[in-house]
Amino acid sequence: PQGRRLPPLGFCPGGSGMDRKSETVYLWVRAYIEENRFSSNSKIPSENALCRRLSVSRETVRRALDRLVEEGLLRRVRGSGTYINKEAALSRELGGSGDRIKIGLILQGQDGNANSSLMEGIRSILPPDQVDLRAFLTDNKFANERRCLNAVMDQGFRGFIVDGVKASLLNPNLDCYQRIYQKRIPVIFYNNYYKSLKCPRVVVNDPRCAEELIGLLIREGHRNIAGIFVSDNYQSIEKFQGMAAALQKNGVEYQDDYVKWCVSDEAHDARFTRSIDHFLKRLPQCTAVVCCNYMIYQLVRQVLEKQGKRVPQDCSLVCFDYSNDDWEEQGVTCSVHQGYRIGQEVASRLMRMIRNKDCDDLGYTYVLAPEIHLGRTVGPARTAKA
Repeated sequence: PQGRRLPPLGFCPGGSGMDRKSETVYLWVRAYIEENRFSSNSKIPSENALCRRLSVSRETVRRALDRLVEEGLLRRVRGSGTYINKEAALSRELGGSGDRIKIGLILQGQDGNANSSLMEGIRSILPPDQVDLRAFLTDNKFANERRCLNAVMDQGFRGFIVDGVKASLLNPNLDCYQRIYQKRIPVIFYNNYYKSLKCPRVVVNDPRCAEELIGLLIREGHRNIAGIFVSDNYQSIEKFQGMAAALQKNGVEYQDDYVKWCVSDEAHDARFTRSIDHFLKRLPQCTAVVCCNYMIYQLVRQVLEKQGKRVPQDCSLVCFDYSNDDWEEQGVTCSVHQGYRIGQEVASRLMRMIRNKDCDDLGYTYVLAPEIHLGRTVGPARTAKA
């Protein structure tokens, strides 16, 4: 999408979680409109699809869509669905940055909670009277990333903040990033980055995080530990490697059958619970499960409840990057997703790169220490129910 500057987040300290999530849906649909306004596609995903896609309630989705209808960008057709108002979308002014520095934020868009906190952190550093921040959503798809990069290449952007697409795979869009580099436009990655590029990144120390989380399980006597990871996500690969290293360090045998791999789209699909159910039923001796992100954790909890297994009495759980804000209330033993802090770090470092006219990683990379919350989802290892 090439839309004009997205409005500031509606959520602020003291605001409701509903406001925060509604703003996430609003931004997601705005980006969808911008991406499809030149195409033949004019119907947006259904309310149910948006609920599943963004892990929010129907009321939250409706609030966001109502706002877009009021702005004239969407129109509802009774009995048919909600459509992009092409005339209004095409007439939107694409410029308007004035003297502000134009920054592009390229998001995967698959975890609404993580995106919201990240954007709050970025906006706390980049004042809207000085910076024109424009968000683009790739939906973790190479084709979307390429369309986005080609669309913004000559739009006067001074820098980009990027969460890489399927970063563990060979990316077909590296030529786009090379052209951006040749134009001397700084790019900084967060979470997922492309190892072949010279760009800096802000990431969490996932190997250390794995050592701490898996260490908690091992100290409670767990030896048959299962893990569920995302194969096309570089961040998830590092979590897996950290888990394998932690098992080896503590003298626990790594078992291939105890690791399940999926791809990003599966991790965001409620139907993936069937596959998780079959996986865990094949492991009757399993006493603990390591979840590589918040979405996987939610699906595993659903499966264990359906199987009649209690947490942690029958099965202990730990989770990387728990991105919802209820980890204390839910008592989850996890690494807390540091979206706000990551947002602050990428924004401040990118502005330094712009001021210094740097495109290479000259000390701009930053690795955050994991933030571990000790909850109630880990207990002593017991014989698991078959």
